[in-house]
Amino acid sequence: MVDNDIYNTVPVTVLTGYLGAGKTTLLNRILTHEHGKKIAVIVNEFGEVGIDNQLVVDADEEVFEMNNGCICCTVRGDLIRIIGNLMKRRDKFDHLVIETTGLADPAPVIQTFFVDDEVQLQTRLDAVVTVVDARHIWQHWEADEAVEQIAFADVILLNKIDLVTAAELEELEQRIRGMNAIAKIYRTRDAQIEMDALLGVNAFDLNHALQIDPEFLNETAHEHDATVGSIALVEAGELDGEKLNAWLREILRDQGPNIFRMKGILNIAGEDNRFVFQGVHMLFDGRQDRPWKPDETRRNELVFIGRNLEQMDLARRFRACFVAVPSGD
Repeated sequence: MVDNDIYNTVPVTVLTGYLGAGKTTLLNRILTHEHGKKIAVIVNEFGEVGIDNQLVVDADEEVFEMNNGCICCTVRGDLIRIIGNLMKRRDKFDHLVIETTGLADPAPVIQTFFVDDEVQLQTRLDAVVTVVDARHIWQHWEADEAVEQIAFADVILLNKIDLVTAAELEELEQRIRGMNAIAKIYRTRDAQIEMDALLGVNAFDLNHALQIDPEFLNETAHEHDATVGSIALVEAGELDGEKLNAWLREILRDQGPNIFRMKGILNIAGEDNRFVFQGVHMLFDGRQDRPWKPDETRRNELVFIGRNLEQMDLARRFRACFVAVPSGD
């Protein structure tokens, strides 16, 4: 059964994107939109003097600025502390938005929602939203942060589409889909987007089935980027739980830094419920989900997003985790 406490937790949106992509514009839209939600905001600015909060429109929402370092590398403890302080005023807001600096690797921010027990009890990561500057992203492919922000995203806004041609936009979207097969992509101008595509989408919640595009199950799915890509594995059959655990532990131990995201819905032998999991680098979280439906195909679906995935022999090693079928006499 799904834990009903999910309905008592505060949904959290992590807003990321490279410098100048339009994050603050999007944040302003979130704060001024008539969506009926009371929103608390944590704004992070790289450097001693923060300016982002000066750009956020005057609103009733709670705004907490963290300007004593990069949220992703030096002040995770501060992030946990601020969330804890916010939760003392739980009745004041419905949704929490964390805007990271454009120079941030979003992984440690995401990991905050895995590693701290109190944060896990009180909040749930709703989605990682990445804003991409369609005009200038081509200049930043060499920047690890820009690539990782795309790879970790659940929702991607291809922003400033009015500054590029249709052909350039199509090429960009194909490249991004090759890097991240599970993110929902929206094309925007001035970060204009319906709020129901951003808030309360449960994109990070594996109670919702994975949205795997069949087009990304073929070999051509991984040709768009030399190092970062997506691999989706879909196989029917029953998995041996011990073999699976051993394989996942080995992957995270040996390849954790190169695996940005893992998501999966699995059929474990002897279990009546789906097993859902996700990982961020070397952190892994898994649990039993709802029962399999009688008319439902018990299919295993996994998605890996990361660097040099083709070298990890993922498909063959995953298939080795299935329950062996007894040979006939």
